Amino acid sequence: MANPIIPMIVEQHAEEAAFLWGQRDNAVYAPHYNLKDIVRLDNRVEAHLDGLRVAGDPGWELIKGAAADGGAGAVFAAAVLALESGKEDRITFVIEQGCAKPAKSRGLISALGWLPYSRVKDVIRSLCSSSRTPLKRVGIAAAAVQRQHPEFTLARALIDNDPLLRRRVLQAVGELGATDVLTTLKSFLNNEDKACRFWAAWSGTLVYNDPAALSTLQGIAEAGGPYAEAAASLAARRLDIGPANRWRVKLGATRAAIAAAGALGDPDALPWLIEQMQTPPLARLAGEAFATITGVHLSYDKLDGPKPEGFEPGPNDNPGDENVVMDVDDNLSWPSVENIRKWYQARQKDFARGARHLLGKPLSPDVLQLTLRDGRQRQRAAAALELSLKKKGTPLWEVRAPGFRQVEWLG
Repeated sequence: MANPIIPMIVEQHAEEAAFLWGQRDNAVYAPHYNLKDIVRLDNRVEAHLDGLRVAGDPGWELIKGAAADGGAGAVFAAAVLALESGKEDRITFVIEQGCAKPAKSRGLISALGWLPYSRVKDVIRSLCSSSRTPLKRVGIAAAAVQRQHPEFTLARALIDNDPLLRRRVLQAVGELGATDVLTTLKSFLNNEDKACRFWAAWSGTLVYNDPAALSTLQGIAEAGGPYAEAAASLAARRLDIGPANRWRVKLGATRAAIAAAGALGDPDALPWLIEQMQTPPLARLAGEAFATITGVHLSYDKLDGPKPEGFEPGPNDNPGDENVVMDVDDNLSWPSVENIRKWYQARQKDFARGARHLLGKPLSPDVLQLTLRDGRQRQRAAAALELSLKKKGTPLWEVRAPGFRQVEWLG
């Protein structure tokens, strides 16, 4: 006799699956998560998905209602169940829900990346070839997440005038290592849409090492704004150490300059990074860059300190304060300038001059693999970029992929 379905328990599985997906959606970009943390979180997501699977049709009906009324997390859970079922009516439902709003599409794309490609490839191919722009965007995004090139050149998708689709296609060029899009891609280097311009420059620099793309990327970093740090991080990696350091100095005492220093990994920048730690808005980012180069862990190695008195980096409890921007460095440790300076003075001779470093070691294939295995998420993303830069056409390692699948890839 089958076990009875308890609605309250099934509802809890639905709520927890959606909630935990939201946590992992943030965690894959977080500076304090590593692969083991992602695996643990993903196993918890899977456990609640299993609860919905075991519940059968009642589980589907409950998560279906949540997907219609809720956000991306509920769409993710519903889409996993629908795609696994193979039932056309369920798949059509989650596609319509996931494509209704860009915010909800994150859940659908994540579900298409969560399952093995063999199970979702037909759905992804159908979405990629759809005449409906929102569906095509989701399909190309899912193909990129799976690192499976669509069955057509991405240049063809750039003909569409929809800016969201264009941005995602330009990003996919870099993620997939697509080597047949340069001419079309270069036409977006002066695009009025800032996101299109950034992703064109980012992919053009990553895949093709194109001088015009690199120059555009440097200009984005110098101008500041939401893409400045990512632009500086990749541009610095494409420059030789000397020119990269001179460019970093040109950027001044900015977040983009700190991102460039951390990406380049030149120990000569460490004293400058210590100086930036004395400026509260830059301190934690400078501490992260210092840790990325040297391999220290500010908290574990007792190199952290208290938040500067009176400094408010993000929203506070004052209802009259108009500062509503979230603290972008919230999960980074506050560095202790005094302790870090002493640490560096005692160990500066351990770092080879003129060599790029990652986590305390000169950059090498072995170090990159070690970082993918043991580094924290932003360090792992840095290692992924380095691996793609080494050989044209190499797809970018997907550090956002399900943790259990990444463990398999790493052997």
